[in-house]
Amino acid sequence: MIPGVLKKWVAFGSGIGIEIIGPHGAESLRITAVRVRPNGARVLGVLTIEDVPHQPASVWGAHYAAFLRKLGLSHVVATVLLPRQDVIVRQLAMPGVSDRDLAAAVQFQMDGLHPYNEDDVFSSWARLPGNFNLLVAIARRAVIERYATLFSEAGIKVGSFACSAGAVYSALRLFGSTPPAEILACEQVDGQVEIYGESAARPVYSANFNVAPERAATLASAELRLEPNTQPRPLGELLSASPALSYAAALASACPHLFVRVNLLPVEQRQTSSRTLWIPSAIFGAAALLLAGALAAFPGIENRRYLRSLQAEIDRLNPRATRAAALDREIESTRRRTLLLDAVHRRSKADMDVLAELTRVLPPPAWLNLLEISRTQVVIGGETDQAAPLLKVIDASPLFEGSDFVMPPVRIQGGELFRIRTNREAGK
Repeated sequence: MIPGVLKKWVAFGSGIGIEIIGPHGAESLRITAVRVRPNGARVLGVLTIEDVPHQPASVWGAHYAAFLRKLGLSHVVATVLLPRQDVIVRQLAMPGVSDRDLAAAVQFQMDGLHPYNEDDVFSSWARLPGNFNLLVAIARRAVIERYATLFSEAGIKVGSFACSAGAVYSALRLFGSTPPAEILACEQVDGQVEIYGESAARPVYSANFNVAPERAATLASAELRLEPNTQPRPLGELLSASPALSYAAALASACPHLFVRVNLLPVEQRQTSSRTLWIPSAIFGAAALLLAGALAAFPGIENRRYLRSLQAEIDRLNPRATRAAALDREIESTRRRTLLLDAVHRRSKADMDVLAELTRVLPPPAWLNLLEISRTQVVIGGETDQAAPLLKVIDASPLFEGSDFVMPPVRIQGGELFRIRTNREAGK
């Protein structure tokens, strides 16, 4: 946990907060973008997208993406505040329970915190800084899966599904300031009143009321053990921003390490801001630069001595390296000549095989007075009693194919003159 006095000095980042408002099946989105620095947070832009379930996901997703590109925040993942009526918020007191045993202790009490089947809910919890109380958030699995699918189809990167109580609690303490001991604030959304409060009796309190604001304030004051006439402050006034809840979510997106880590989005679906991943590398890089600067400040006598000895060794070994390079060139030249001789040898043998094959396949009394052998073809000419059958005889050999007459056979006394061109299969 970061001490309060140091919080403002590590408050850096840019964030996107999305608040889901409106009736089920016709929800709208309030979107706030902020930039956080140690001297405070600045709202960069606000966007509202109406009735997203009845718009094509690609359309409102493109609208959201254009909003981020305009602000230079396309890399930032959003923190989404789920509707208060969809989240059960509980507070558990765990005095004397160590961090190692905390998960088992919370799980032991979880069944009594909600009315649903264990497999039908997602839950998340976190210890409130500086005391033994835990903030627990629970939502039905169907609700989480529906909103996760909605944002995924629109191409929106989401890192957290948070609850308003955790976001407001941490936003009030983001820059190390100490909020009042007693807080009662309200926000009216869609005809309902959301109350946030803090007191000695209840370190954090969040509830949604479907009654008049005055009646909601009275009920909340009783829960917080406040004076009955305590007047609630607008939540926007408390956080000095409007819309307040999406602003708090944006602060959580910008500085997640400074917020109560209650996240109902399944771990495998959480995304991270790509630029944030470079922070450790940047820290190590800066450390390396500082170290290099420190080393450069020391006298360089030893380095120069080492360079001189290294150069002497290079000069001593340079003739051997030159000779080795010359030998490599000679070996390469010899290798190329050897390959050339091997090729010539194989060529000569193949040509002799052609001559032997022609001697075998040409039947007496055929004889040749012309023989031209190239790498791909053989041209023969001569005399025989009948030239036409020679094409079939030559093509029957495994060494030849595609035989044809260069010119038609010429009838002479005692036989025919022929000239045949055939393709060598070995040349293919």
